[in-house]
Amino acid sequence: MLDIIQRVNDAVNGVVWGWPALILLAFVGVLMTCLTKFFQVSHIGHWFKNTIGAIFKDKHVTKHTEDKSISQFQSLCTALAATVGTGNIAGIASAIVAGGPGAVFWMWLIAFFGMMTNYSENVLGILFRRKNDKGEWSGGAMYYLRDGLGKKKHCKYIGLILAILFSIFCILASFGIGNMTQVNTISTNMAAAFNVPRYITGIVIMLLVGIVIIGGIKRIAAVTEKIVPFMVVLYLVGTVVICILHIDRFGAVISSIFKGAFGLRAVSGAVVGTGVKMAIQMGMKRGVFSNEAGLGSSVMVHSNSNVKEPVRQGMWGIFEVFADTIVVCSLTAFTLLSSGLVNLETGLLAQQVGNTGELVGMVFGNTFGKAGTMFVALALLMFAFSTVLGWSHYGTKACEFLFGTRSTLPYRLIFVIATFGGAVMGENLAWDLSDTFNGLMMLPNLIGVLTLSPLVYKCTKNYADRHFRHMEVEPMLSMDPEIQREHAEKVKAGEE
Repeated sequence: MLDIIQRVNDAVNGVVWGWPALILLAFVGVLMTCLTKFFQVSHIGHWFKNTIGAIFKDKHVTKHTEDKSISQFQSLCTALAATVGTGNIAGIASAIVAGGPGAVFWMWLIAFFGMMTNYSENVLGILFRRKNDKGEWSGGAMYYLRDGLGKKKHCKYIGLILAILFSIFCILASFGIGNMTQVNTISTNMAAAFNVPRYITGIVIMLLVGIVIIGGIKRIAAVTEKIVPFMVVLYLVGTVVICILHIDRFGAVISSIFKGAFGLRAVSGAVVGTGVKMAIQMGMKRGVFSNEAGLGSSVMVHSNSNVKEPVRQGMWGIFEVFADTIVVCSLTAFTLLSSGLVNLETGLLAQQVGNTGELVGMVFGNTFGKAGTMFVALALLMFAFSTVLGWSHYGTKACEFLFGTRSTLPYRLIFVIATFGGAVMGENLAWDLSDTFNGLMMLPNLIGVLTLSPLVYKCTKNYADRHFRHMEVEPMLSMDPEIQREHAEKVKAGEE
């Protein structure tokens, strides 16, 4: 049965992650960057000030709400909980092993443009979100596909079909990228570092996940806002220490990244005949796996924010990709490439490892001894566990869109049980399935962002007119007239 699944998955994966899909992913990012006049660069001070900078001085950003929404900071932490996962550690290691050091460059490039893809998704998510019968905000690609693309001439059924397909793919992806792959990496590293049997890890994770996600988005957000900042800072400190110890190798590391990216070095062994093509594919695939820009996933939790301004939530999307890929993934890559475990000329491993999930643990082990290996195992546990929490919400929202709010509890129960399967599944199949589900989810979302790009442009211009040019214009906050009126009054009153 597993062989059949592997063959079918390989066939589908070859289509959804073929060059047309990768070109579409890059094109959307470039287009949104140009339409917003390189917002991620031209207004870098502004979005830093209104995201990470606002945490320390703006009560609206961190204040807990009494209604069914969550704070902006909680939405970021929950989104980062889903994105800062095994892709930042095991995913980067597998990208370098398969695509060589050059994969890191293409990861950076797709992240740079992915900032504006994620921005656009969040802007559209806030514009088209609505309240469900429980009083919770519901938003995501399925809503802007159905209510945005679907409102265009002759596109009613196209928008609805794409919204349904996206929701189905999201549910499947929640069991792949958001469940099986994460738990599989936890069980692999717990076995390697502490000799804990995989099934024991699966049982423990299953119980912990169940306790949190059954409580819904408020409980998930309350947990993630506590563990995400702690786990990210702790991991960054460890990687920075290793990078400082290997600072003398940084020149060679940078050189290998750019040479590998453009085929300026000879390739051999595992990367014979692949060169730039494999570097591009692995860099883009693992980059998207890590930051999820283009998948339309994190917008589902950003839409639960108490924010009124679409562009403000869009800026959190920019910071999300920046923190995930430009900071965390880059430090993982530099830690690995400067360790001596990867030959910078050929891209080959200096010694054999059981799987890529153990590679970063070996680097920490070589530096800090057994404590380093244990540290990475615990970091992976926290990263992956938080990712499972975040993705459980995405799958819940997709299930709600298809079957209504009554379906969310059965979905969560199945999701909890599935964590055990991820713990005992083979690593390669888990990663391959996740790649495929990512691609299937990405395609309808990118179609939605592409066709609704003029709306993102108008909303961004409206924000710029009011905040940068100080023009007296009506704020563009929602495509729903009632929500627009309500939020416009609050924004004018300074209740952002």
